[in-house]
Amino acid sequence: MAGKDNRLTGGGKMRDNMPDILSLMAGVDRIELENFTMEIGDLELWIPARRAMSRAMPQAVQPVASQIMQEKPSALFSETYVPPVENFPCSIREVRLGATRKDGGSRRRTFTLGGSGSPPFVYADRPPANLPVFAMDVFDMSIPMPAAVKADIRDVMDDPAEWARRNVEQFGADMVTVHLVSTDPLGKDSSPAEAARTVEDVLQAVDVPLIIGGCGDPQKDAEVFAKVSEAASGERLLLNSVTLDMAAAGVLETITGAAKAHGHAVIGLTGLELNKAKELNRRLFDYLPPEDIVMDLTTVALGYGLEYSFSIHERARQAALLGDDELQQPTISAASNAWVAREARTKMDPVYGPREFRGPLWETLNALTLVLAGVDIFMVAHPATLKTLKEIIQMLIRKETVPSPEANMCWSTARI
Repeated sequence: MAGKDNRLTGGGKMRDNMPDILSLMAGVDRIELENFTMEIGDLELWIPARRAMSRAMPQAVQPVASQIMQEKPSALFSETYVPPVENFPCSIREVRLGATRKDGGSRRRTFTLGGSGSPPFVYADRPPANLPVFAMDVFDMSIPMPAAVKADIRDVMDDPAEWARRNVEQFGADMVTVHLVSTDPLGKDSSPAEAARTVEDVLQAVDVPLIIGGCGDPQKDAEVFAKVSEAASGERLLLNSVTLDMAAAGVLETITGAAKAHGHAVIGLTGLELNKAKELNRRLFDYLPPEDIVMDLTTVALGYGLEYSFSIHERARQAALLGDDELQQPTISAASNAWVAREARTKMDPVYGPREFRGPLWETLNALTLVLAGVDIFMVAHPATLKTLKEIIQMLIRKETVPSPEANMCWSTARI
């Protein structure tokens, strides 16, 4: 096909000569074109099988469409839901607080903490071995307090014994926490003997177990706890608290020795760090049996880190149930720390509601969150908090159901 005479140009001429071209290509396996150029204007593609394909496509799709378009089901899928049940190999140790006359004390009743073998209020067939216990605060001197808290105790704040009596007889507290803040060396600096007399007065005024709090100074607390332990020998007090700082100060043995000699229990306080809690417990195990130790992992006020506090308590409880024997102690929470949050005690925009309601609600939510994390005993400040928490726990125990779920659908706009 070389040479100018055989060059084909123009679309019409190409079509006219197509038979000749095809005859020349007959029997040829390979064609090489040299110096070949092609100028194309409009390119038209003609696919003869197009109509046949368009007719075949609906037939190919039709079976799929018929499978999708099924008849409306006459009934919903029915299946029985079986909640997963997890068994735990270990349980929380029990710690008894208070001693009756039969046990060598003078309390009307005692309370047992711990004993749980599963997460709290999760399995209907596994109620808590012992319900949470609530202690109300008493201070041995007047201190600044939120107005909502002082409203019900203003006339007894200068008398710890009467204050304790009101907490028990009028408000229904299970226990009383006596905070001996006057012993602070940087404050009033009351003597250990004065602190012991205050505890004796409270023991005479009420017949429930006591928690005894110090001032936070390691050296002074060691002296105070030793004296109070001796004065209340046999009453099974809960000393609040011992820390790693006391171990560093060399007074840990003094406190634990006094507690063991006079039959009391202690609280091991650490700051939201499980490794520190385990370390402190290991040290305490050298001096006291596990049945004399309660853990305080620290409660951070609502709005200031409660989620982290909840996480620490939940992790500790899960680890204990799964076999970590250094964390298998009952836990205590100072829910009254909620009053540190300004939202609980200061005047705010009316949209937030009055402080008289806002404060107790703040404290209640603080405690309820940790009830669900497995905390065994709480220290609270407001009687409304105490009453509400006890009602909620009884509701959980009775497995009450909400009679009208629709009534709770507008919770986000509800007014209290």
